[in-house]
Amino acid sequence: MASMCYRKRPRPTVVREQALEIRTAAGTVHILRFESDSAEQQSALTELFDRTADYQELNTRLDACKKNLAKLTELDARRALAAVARDVAATAATDFFPGKSQGQVQSALADAEAALNARFSPNEPRPAHRKIPRRDLTDYCGRTWATRQHMWIDRVCSAWLIRRFIDPKAKFVWLKRIQDKPKRAIGFDFDGAEFSHVESKVTFEVLLTSFGLEGDLGLARLGALVHFLDVGGIPVAEAPGLAAIVSGARSLQPDDDALLLSVAPALDSLYHTYLMEQG
Repeated sequence: MASMCYRKRPRPTVVREQALEIRTAAGTVHILRFESDSAEQQSALTELFDRTADYQELNTRLDACKKNLAKLTELDARRALAAVARDVAATAATDFFPGKSQGQVQSALADAEAALNARFSPNEPRPAHRKIPRRDLTDYCGRTWATRQHMWIDRVCSAWLIRRFIDPKAKFVWLKRIQDKPKRAIGFDFDGAEFSHVESKVTFEVLLTSFGLEGDLGLARLGALVHFLDVGGIPVAEAPGLAAIVSGARSLQPDDDALLLSVAPALDSLYHTYLMEQG
């Protein structure tokens, strides 16, 4: 049995995610609301769960990660940042009265991830401000798709999504320069591409919305995972594992075709795990 204590207005997404993890492990969850009798009692309770010192230590580690980027290989840099990200998530999970300190460390984590991606995965797309039109799958069969070479999370997961759910006969072109995109190829995950970041959605999520796939709960869970790894936000437990897999594959595989083939089984497994967890 597991019990969780939350402030008067809990964060629903975090509560649901933690409850799901406990139930998946055959545990029992009871989520109870607590309301103090007085301001003094509330203050005393809050002090018991003060995580300020923990967040300060995490901020120091994140600063060190950023300063050491130039000295590390991509695999080592991502491994170091993933370790801090796990500790940030663990601390946040026990921070029942989050305040400025949690927001600061989440912002610092996002900055560190952005710095890492800027070094090892440059030219990330800027979000467009527009509506996402619905597309017809029949118009995207047997097409050639193009994105930037040396794929990272959003691109490799989007390529998997395209071949798995949108265009099973898709062919891919990996661009050293965006200007080299073949005229009839469908671009994704770069500025000016047909499918790329829109508002707060990353390319994977835009593809889900464009082709009416957002109702698939397994894909929606994957979308949340890709979103966190690409632009930050709500932590996802599987994020460090997937980041390590993709980072290792990028260092081992000779090209992006091999990278996609290498990562696809892990994404297939994650997708089916998410489906099973939904019951």
